[in-house]
Formats: sequence, structure tokens, C-alpha cells
Amino acid sequence: MRRTLLPYLWPVLIGVLAAIVLINAFPQLVGRPAPPTTPPATPALVQSDDAASSREAPEVRQAEPLTRRQGPASYAQAVERAAPAVVNIYSTRVVEREEHPLMSDPFFRQFFGDELPSRQRMLSSLGSGVIVSDDGYVLTNHHVIRGADQIQVALRDGRETLAEVIGTDPESDLAVLRIDLDSLPVIELTDTTRVAIGDVSLAIGNPFGVGQTVTMGIISATGRSHLGLNAYEDFIQTDAAINPGNSGGALVNAEGALVGINTAIFSRSGGSQGIGFAIPANLARNILEELVTRGRVIRGWMGIEAQELNQELAASFGLQTPAGVIIAGVVPDGPADRAGLQPGDVLLEVDGQPVLDPRRTMSDIAAVAPGTRLPLTIVRGGERRELTIELGERPTPETRRPDAE
Repeated sequence: MRRTLLPYLWPVLIGVLAAIVLINAFPQLVGRPAPPTTPPATPALVQSDDAASSREAPEVRQAEPLTRRQGPASYAQAVERAAPAVVNIYSTRVVEREEHPLMSDPFFRQFFGDELPSRQRMLSSLGSGVIVSDDGYVLTNHHVIRGADQIQVALRDGRETLAEVIGTDPESDLAVLRIDLDSLPVIELTDTTRVAIGDVSLAIGNPFGVGQTVTMGIISATGRSHLGLNAYEDFIQTDAAINPGNSGGALVNAEGALVGINTAIFSRSGGSQGIGFAIPANLARNILEELVTRGRVIRGWMGIEAQELNQELAASFGLQTPAGVIIAGVVPDGPADRAGLQPGDVLLEVDGQPVLDPRRTMSDIAAVAPGTRLPLTIVRGGERRELTIELGERPTPETRRPDAE
């Protein structure tokens, strides 16, 4: 029996397998639905509002693929361009020593005869400077050479010479020296209006007198003021290490161009804590030109003492917002006094520009030439008034009343 059925078993088995393959490939032959050729779309969220359902998808900006510009592996070329023009400055001055009270007693003086101890002693300080012209002009800080009787400048190439003081500006803490040497290295000045936060910065100077040193950081901030360092403040902030002895040195960019003159640090310990300040190169250039051509810096001056206006004071003057500054004092026979300004007036506008901050206004006025007539808007007794002031020349710190703008 088995032998009789065996010839028919293989054809039947092959037929069943073929049927299974055909049904899987073509399910519609047996009434089954065909499998989808594409994945079903995700159902969209539909709002119940008919108008909203007809809105088109908003167009959004697709960011470009992120690309990073690689910085140089070394800043040696920038340092080589700038460092030769950065000098070390050694200043000395003679001060009078207080005499011991016993030295005025004739009994004690007889033991010394004519060989009394000297009442004078020598003080020395160190700092840095930057050569900015072929004529030998050197920019540094006023506090580096203040009161010096002798100033010695040492170049990186080993040359040393005495320097002449061309002029100083204590209110910006800048000074200009001149040295008489041939073939001087000169640094290039950059336009500091194009300096951006995050730019690489290199500080070059003579910290603690150890010799020329370079430190690196970035520009941390620009336009820093209200620090109480100078009368006119518009500092560039950097985290490049700046220490005592760096004052007057160069802050340069990645190309070796001068960004600013290193001036001060914020520190609780006296050492660098990553908060240093430099005078912008644009301001330094202007001060340099004024001191070289005129021997002093000429600034516009109103002759007032100003105070910031807070919400409480504004309400007391009948103002809805704390706009403007309060005139706390007027210099007798100064420009403001002659224009009719009085203590208690609230200064709202100068030359059509709103007054928001006493220091900012002082800086803006300083940039205007003396003799210029400017319209003022004030509030006196709750009423707005219009006045005109003719600016004078800002006196030197020695002759000016303290805090007068």
C-alpha cells in the first residue's frame, strides 16, 4: 500500500508548498487585503476650530550646520609683532623723611655734629609702557610716573635710556613720554569700536619686575565704568592675568595690534583674579594727540555737581519716572551758573539727548569743544524749562572744585 501511494506523495507536497508561496505573495487571490506598500502617515492633530484647521504650517529658520573656526596653535607671531614695542619703566623720586623729634633737641644734636641723618629718601616704582611712534613717543599710565624725578626706559633689545615727560592726564590715567633712540620698534593700534567680547587678548608687561611677560585671556566686557578708578572711565575688561608692574603695558589682539593700555585690576588679595581693565586704544590715541600737540587735554565743562535720580527723589520732584539727574551744586561763575542753573534743578536733556547717568553725561560733555552753546531741558518747581549753556574748558584737577562736572 505504501509503495502504491509513494509516487503520488511528492507531487502533492510540492503543490502545497507552491500554494503557500503564492498566497503569501499574492493574498488578493484568496480575498485577503494587499499589504501597504508605504508606511501609514502619522495622523495630524486637528483643532476643533474650523478656521484653525485650514492654517498652514509656519516656516521656521533652519540653522546652518555648525562650523567652528579653529584658532592658531600658537600666538608667537602676535607676540613677536607687539612685544618689542613694550618697554619696562623704572621711575624714582626723592621724598622728605620726617625728622625724629629728638633731633630738634640741641643735647642730642651735639652727638651727631654736622653729620646728621639725611631727611631724604629715594622711592622707586616700576611699570610698563608702549612705543607708539617712530618719534619715540611712549604711552603709559599717569600713576606709573606720578611725581617721578627720573624715568628710565628699558627696551626688550637691551637698550636703556632716560625719558622726557611730554604730558599727563590724571583724569584718564594716561601719560606720554618721549625717548631719543634710533630704529625703535612701534606697535600698531587697532580700532577698538570693532573689539568684541570673546576676542582673544594678550597682556604684555613687566609684572613684579620679573621681566617681560605675556599672559592670555579673552575680552570679558567693554565699556566698563562706575569703577571709581578715574574721572573718565570706558574700560575694556579682560581675564588675561594682569599684576602690579603690568600697568602701562599693552593689551593686544591675536594679530599683535594694540587694543588697550593695561591700567588696573580688581583684586581682594593684590594679585590677579581674572578681572583686569585696560584703557581703549581709541581713547589713548586721542589723549596722545592732545598731549603732544597742546600739552594738555582740553575738555568741555558745565560746572555742576550732579546726583543720580532714584524713584523716591523723582516722585518728590513731581516726575513719574526717574529720568535725568539732580543738580546738587553749581560752581560759582561757572558755565552752569551763568546759564541760570540752580541747585535742585533736574537736568533732563542736553542738546536734545536724554540724560540718564551723571558719568555718561560728563563724558559726553567732555567730548564737546569749549565755547559750544547747547540747549538744556530742566525741571524746576515741577515745570519744564528750556535754557542754553555755553560750555567752558574743564579746569585741571588741582584748580577744580571736587566732583564738579
